[in-house]
Amino acid sequence: MTTTRPDRILGPGHDEFWNWCARGELRLQCCDDCAELAWPVVQSCEHCGSNSFQWQAMTGKGTLVSWCRFDHDYYKGLLDMPYWTILVELDEGPLFVSNPLSIPEEELALGLAVSLAFQDCEDAGGAFKLPVFKKT
Repeated sequence: MTTTRPDRILGPGHDEFWNWCARGELRLQCCDDCAELAWPVVQSCEHCGSNSFQWQAMTGKGTLVSWCRFDHDYYKGLLDMPYWTILVELDEGPLFVSNPLSIPEEELALGLAVSLAFQDCEDAGGAFKLPVFKKT
């Protein structure tokens, strides 16, 4: 089942990220000069200033470091209320804001091991696969 979501950011760098997601892969920019990972998408490395990147595959594994329940309908009926947002520290280091997939509220806990899944979604830009996280 496809879920309607708020519009994604599209354009240089962002399109590449969504293309990898469409293939079922979570990849982040990795600087060619200093090997630092960049997330969210950047045009130049915040560590060395380079604008040369490769897209490095992530394991899709991480740890829950924070979460938030939204009770206010910011998207005017687009999302089921309430909805949850989680902050995952990927095993590779970057922090990734996402949504939980089938994790009951009472099981959200600091240090919870999570793994990547993709949810079929659509927005004004069309169909896409949204990276979300489930309990490992």
